Amino acid sequence: MSDERRRQRFMEIVAPALDDALSLARWLTGNATDAEDVVQEAAVKALRGIDGYQGGSPRAWVLTIVRNTAMTWLARNRSKLVVLADEDALLERETADPAADPEATLIARADAALVHSAIAALPLSFREIIVLREVEQLSYQEIAAITALPVGTVMSRLSRARGKLAQALGAHCADKDADKDSASARRRAGDGAP
Repeated sequence: MSDERRRQRFMEIVAPALDDALSLARWLTGNATDAEDVVQEAAVKALRGIDGYQGGSPRAWVLTIVRNTAMTWLARNRSKLVVLADEDALLERETADPAADPEATLIARADAALVHSAIAALPLSFREIIVLREVEQLSYQEIAAITALPVGTVMSRLSRARGKLAQALGAHCADKDADKDSASARRRAGDGAP
C-alpha cells in the first residue's frame, strides 16, 4: 500500500475516532498530558497497522489500540495505584451550556465532579469498562473486543462497577443528608426549638 493510500485510510478510519480516543486515554491515564502522549503513540501504531484493519467498527479498532497502548504506558510509567482523572477539562466539556442559568450550571458541575471522582476512584478494570460503556457508549460486544474479555465478564464487571458507583454516590448523599440533619439540629438547639 502506498504512503498516500495509507494516509488516506488513516484519515478515514482513525481520525474520526481521535476525540473518543483522547477521552478514553484521559480516563485511563488520569490526565490530559499523559493522555495526549498515549493517543499520539496509538495513532502512530494505527498508521503502521492500517494495512491490517479488516473492517468492522473503526471506532472500536482505534479504541482497542488506545486501550492497549494506555495499559502498556501505565505499566511502564505508573505504579499500580489508582490514578485520578483530570477532572477540570472533562467538567468544562460536559457542563458547558451557555443557555443554562448560573445556578443550574454550578449544580451540574458539582454533580459531574462527584460522578467523575467516583469513576476515577474505581479500580482500573472497572473504570475502563464503565467508561467504554457509559461515556463512549460502546456495545458489550465492542467492549469485549477492545478488552479481549468474554462478553459475560464485561457484563459482570459493568454490573460490579455500577454497584460500586451507586455505593460511592449513595454514601456521599447519605453524608450530605447527615450534615443537613446535624446543621438543622444545631439550629434548633440554638433557637430553643424542639
